[in-house]
Amino acid sequence: MGEFCCSKLKSKTSFSNFSGFCAQICPKRETPVALLRAGLLLSFLCLCVCLDDECVLGIVGRPVALPCFSHELLNAVNVSIEWRRGDEVVLASVWNQDGSLETWSVNSTAVPADAPLTGNLSLKLPEVRPVEDKIFYSLFIVSGENQSTRLCTACLRTAASFSSPQLQREEAVQGDEKVFLCHATGGYPVPAVYWLINNTKEPPAGSVRTQMASLPDHLYNVTSLLTVNISDDFIVSCIIDNYSMNQTMISSYSSDGVEGSPVVNRASSAMWVFGTALCVVVGVMVIGGVLYQLHLDRMSKTEKEHKQPERRYKRQFPVKEEEELMESEKTDV
Repeated sequence: MGEFCCSKLKSKTSFSNFSGFCAQICPKRETPVALLRAGLLLSFLCLCVCLDDECVLGIVGRPVALPCFSHELLNAVNVSIEWRRGDEVVLASVWNQDGSLETWSVNSTAVPADAPLTGNLSLKLPEVRPVEDKIFYSLFIVSGENQSTRLCTACLRTAASFSSPQLQREEAVQGDEKVFLCHATGGYPVPAVYWLINNTKEPPAGSVRTQMASLPDHLYNVTSLLTVNISDDFIVSCIIDNYSMNQTMISSYSSDGVEGSPVVNRASSAMWVFGTALCVVVGVMVIGGVLYQLHLDRMSKTEKEHKQPERRYKRQFPVKEEEELMESEKTDV
């Protein structure tokens, strides 16, 4: 994480140095330099948006690969590597001089057999478990006794999608209150649960009770109960947000007893569209700034070419006057 932040700082510093260099070359042209500086800053921000989440997302129960590419082991022999989860070794591999491979691993983890030839040292986990959320894996080259050099570090975060929420109406215990039960199962991590009345109004404080039940496989079941006094014409919606999956699930119940079909919206698509649009705008601004700068340079060059003949003419004109004066003096003599 520290290295990632440092890379951001170095990039930002290089942008500042570049814009300052442009300002020194063209001190009288503040507008294109400012535009270029703004474009570079927006490019940097756009890159940060794209790289904001540095952890690899693993879906519970599915395989995942933690990327690591290095050219230091290309065509190497008698090389030993270790993938570690924290301080625990989960895989150890040795490429012998005769080309044979010796591997020891935990839970069937593996790396490509042709890693010394391709430089692909990615760690393949056959199945993601919820207990591995926000865990760091590191790859080390082992040489000699107790001497190791770290090559790669990868962060793994895990998530699992909840089932479509089931929303139903329960019998009220007293008065004119209406009771609704929302239930979803088998997700990870703990989600956020919201309720809406008539698609816009939030329920009053104290009317919602939500419980999370942990399962033996470390997944969660969520149950939320809404008790509210509303009119007979209503639409009640239960919303479950799983931020790690970028997933929002909605289930609705109307006054005529018809339960709406759950709708699954993925926030990641909206973020992708926003990031793409931002990158396009930044690219147009940077290209416009560069073209404007080239236009100014061309105009400046043209002005210099026009001024040079005029200066030569001014230098020749006094010499001609002196020659005429000398001729007139000779005539007088």
